[in-house]
Amino acid sequence: MRALPGDHIILAPPSVDGPLREGEVIETRGQEGQPPYVVRWSDGHEGLLYPGPGSVLRVESAHGSHTALEPVAGGEAAASVAPHPEHAPSGMHLHARDWTVRISVLGDEDDAEARVVLVADSPRHLTAHGHSHRSSGDRPVPEIGDEVAVARALRRLADRLLGTAADDIQGVTGEHDVTLRSR
Repeated sequence: MRALPGDHIILAPPSVDGPLREGEVIETRGQEGQPPYVVRWSDGHEGLLYPGPGSVLRVESAHGSHTALEPVAGGEAAASVAPHPEHAPSGMHLHARDWTVRISVLGDEDDAEARVVLVADSPRHLTAHGHSHRSSGDRPVPEIGDEVAVARALRRLADRLLGTAADDIQGVTGEHDVTLRSR
């Protein structure tokens, strides 16, 4: 991960219920933009940041490009730079968004509970839950319960996201009874 003074950094919350943390990189103390960083957080506090694996959601460069951090094998983050929207082909209006789905699963041999949170650049995050319960005649394989609970939670999250989009369309167009199809 690399950042420069003036870059905007967004950290994932330590738990899925927590708020995002945003700040501006004031100083880089590592070589060539590497951590640690001195960050002025949006609440006015300053502190030294040693980002852990998976903790950084996004670095927005003050130097004309957007650096998105994506998880890679080993739990670390790799940076990829997207073109700045002003360099888009003529007539095209591009926008770049990095959304992350955080999944928490708690379970045993019989039951699993999954909670998913869509962490987007919106002030409110969408959440959903899923549950699974092993039938008494089935072998206890916790991984299967986890998969079912997560799949159910993700399906509910998708439905909520479509509902949010329909509400937004109604707000923009004034149309009522907006229906979006899943394809």
